[in-house]
Amino acid sequence: MRALEIQQQILVVTERDIPTPLAYQVLIKVYAAGVNRPDVLQRQGLYPPPEGASDIPGLEVAGIIIACGHAVTPWQCGDAVCALVTGGGYAEYCLASAALCLPMPTGFTFVQAAALPETFFTVWSNLVDRANLTANETLLVHGGSSGIGTTAIQLANARGAKVLVTTGSEQKGQACLALGAAAAINYRTHDFVAEVNRLTAGKGVDVILDMVGGDYIPRNFKCMAFDARLVVIALQGGTKAEINLLPLMLRRYTLTGSTLRGRSDDVKAQLAQQLHQQVWPLLSSGHLRPIIYTTLPLTAAQHAHELMESSVHIGKIILEIEHD
Repeated sequence: MRALEIQQQILVVTERDIPTPLAYQVLIKVYAAGVNRPDVLQRQGLYPPPEGASDIPGLEVAGIIIACGHAVTPWQCGDAVCALVTGGGYAEYCLASAALCLPMPTGFTFVQAAALPETFFTVWSNLVDRANLTANETLLVHGGSSGIGTTAIQLANARGAKVLVTTGSEQKGQACLALGAAAAINYRTHDFVAEVNRLTAGKGVDVILDMVGGDYIPRNFKCMAFDARLVVIALQGGTKAEINLLPLMLRRYTLTGSTLRGRSDDVKAQLAQQLHQQVWPLLSSGHLRPIIYTTLPLTAAQHAHELMESSVHIGKIILEIEHD
């Protein structure tokens, strides 16, 4: 099979043997694969795959199951699925844990389905499981126009929450407003702390989904309501922050964070079940939808990474895979 491997921080097309599924795995003939920032970090040598994972990048795929391990239920060959994987997505064939496969939502293409697993697992696990975002609360999303951000806006709205976002341009802000954000703050031209406090009449927000880290952490503290939860899921602004712990105590803040890739299949399987029950019906009915910025062929994956690094995109970048 054709696959992409990392050679001196460049994605190179190579030939690999088609893998064989273990007892609880399925083999997917991949027609589309999502591109995510962890893939870029892995290519740069900053985010090695967990032990036992494929060295081929790619954390989400959509395609057709063509082989099943002997213990797999209820999937069978011929089923169209999307799947969260720990690696191996940038290839014509990819192994996935059967428990981390989900059916294609009604009416979805492979490209649309490939945009779902990484973002929806991440957003659900952090906003619902960790932050317990509820109806009538206010959420602030840093990076609202990203794949994670566009998903968070829609999912939070579906749960009855109000969403504020930060973006780097007016165009991105308008895209977020069109998706249901109540307000978009251009962080290049406005102080998001002052704007959030203005928009909330000084109360602050109940939950923050932060992909920046660094010096955003103490700034976040200045626009959080009592009992607010700050969830850090990426560190694009740096790994260190100096904070005043007094507001955390006096205002009862919760500071937490997570990564998804290294969590056990059992934990991720629970998330898959929750998504299937509570989110997949909203996708099939059209109430939620992935935002696709562009699709590129597998052989253009290096360009896809450069596009993601430029941060010009709004929504997801997807690789399409043609089979002979």
